Parts: sequence; structure tokens; C-alpha cells
Amino acid sequence: MKKCCFQMEGNHEEEEEEDEGAMLWSFQEALERQTVQIGVSACGATAVVDVLKALGVNVSPEEADRCVQTRLRRNEAPLDDYLLSRSHAGATHAQLISGAEAASGGQVTGRFFPLHPPRRVRLLRWLARWIRRGAVPVATMNMQAGVAPGDEMPDAWHHQLVFGVSPGAAAAFMTNPLDVVSEAELLQRLCSDSVLLIRRDDVLQRLTPDWAPRGLSACGDDSRWTSLEVEAQVRKVLEEEERNEQTTTHVVIPAAYSSGVTLFALRESESGRSLLDAPELPLT
Repeated sequence: MKKCCFQMEGNHEEEEEEDEGAMLWSFQEALERQTVQIGVSACGATAVVDVLKALGVNVSPEEADRCVQTRLRRNEAPLDDYLLSRSHAGATHAQLISGAEAASGGQVTGRFFPLHPPRRVRLLRWLARWIRRGAVPVATMNMQAGVAPGDEMPDAWHHQLVFGVSPGAAAAFMTNPLDVVSEAELLQRLCSDSVLLIRRDDVLQRLTPDWAPRGLSACGDDSRWTSLEVEAQVRKVLEEEERNEQTTTHVVIPAAYSSGVTLFALRESESGRSLLDAPELPLT
């Protein structure tokens, strides 16, 4: 995973306005209104429930999950199928956009802004500007990026609604869970290769004595299974286990997700129309 740098942009008038912060909800409102994770791997559908709520469109968690089409891990499957399921468990930003549009009956639209490769943007000021226009941001983050030495490695990517930016644009306020995240921490999670680390134990417990790869090199028609040498990584874990070694802690596989921010808005609103015309964030 690459460390990314985000450069500064914006004029003086915008900076003065955004120094006041921007909020969809107050902390108390977020505490009362946020949706707690509605199911396994359903952080995306959970975010969609709150996006629609913030835009004045109420749908049930069940309807949001149905429209997002959350994918589950196949925990009982053989290793190859398990790894494939892990690579796309949950939902991508595209599923969030189509899910929000379907669940709202076409009232809500969304647009994804990738942040990998690194972009030239003052991220929190950019988010604050869109929140002021009436848009609702959802961050799609690799939670395994930027983990401090000694901290436990998270097990998945995560979607979180951003319900505000602090005065001075120093931190973002997020739901599921309710959290305050610094810009530096958020940037690390939002600028990541589309990969997922699978714990050694999760691989070993699905390896059998007669295990043989049945297509890891071309799993799901994604060439990255070959370029990441997933099959060789699995073989290395097996060989280390036979030698009673534990050098390899994780196996790296392709992930279906892209790190970045999806902005949602009412389709017929000014912010909804602005989303369509907004330029892509420039590369650094």
C-alpha cells in the first residue's frame, strides 16, 4: 500500500467560509439518528440508509440492503472460493450508488470521486464545501492502510457516512461507528490500492492435506490474482506451517473496492446537478 500526499488548493474566501465547519447533523442528532450496522458485511447498505435519511428519504434497512445487494463471505467454502468471496464481500461504491437510486425511487443520485492514485485536494475543505451545497459524503476506506505498529490489523474495508467537518477543517465526523477522524488518518485510508489482507489463520483453517489450486491464478477473471501471485503466497504459508514457522502473517488478494468518496444528492437539486458537472480531482 502506498503512502499518499495531498496538496493544497482553494482560494482565500473559500478557506474563510470553510473554517467555520460544515454539518449535516449535530453530534446529538447523529447519536439519535445514525443507523447501527444492519447486518454482516452491510456497512454499505447501512451508509445508504443514513444517506437517504439525511436527504429526507426514509427507507427500511431491509429495503436498502436489498437494493445495495450486499455480498456475504462464504465462510464454509473451500479455500479458493472463500478467497474469491472475501475479495468482493460487502459492497462497492457502484453498488451504493445504484442502491441509493433504487431505494429512493430515482430521487437520489451519487457520484464517486477516487482518491487513489493520490489527488491534489484539501480533502476536508472539499468535503465541507460539498456538505454546504447539500451533498452527503460516504467514504470508502481501506481500514488496513496506515495501521500503527502493534495495533490489531482490521479485517475489512469500510463505508462510513461523513456527517460533518470540524471548524478549521481539522477532523471529519462519521457514523457507524460514531467517530472523529483526523484528516491525516482519513487520507491514509482513502488512498489505497484495491487489495485486501487475509489473515494467515483464515487461510490455514481452510487448507486441506489434498489442497490444490483450482484457479487462484485467474480467479473471477481478474488478472490481479496472477500479478499478486496469490497461489504462491498460499503455498508459502503452507510451507511455513510445515516447518513450524510463522513469518507470513497475511495473504494479499485483489479487492473489488476502490478507495475514495461518493457524494450523494437529490437528483433535481442544485447540488445534484452540480455533481454531474464537477471535474475529477486532479492527480498530484
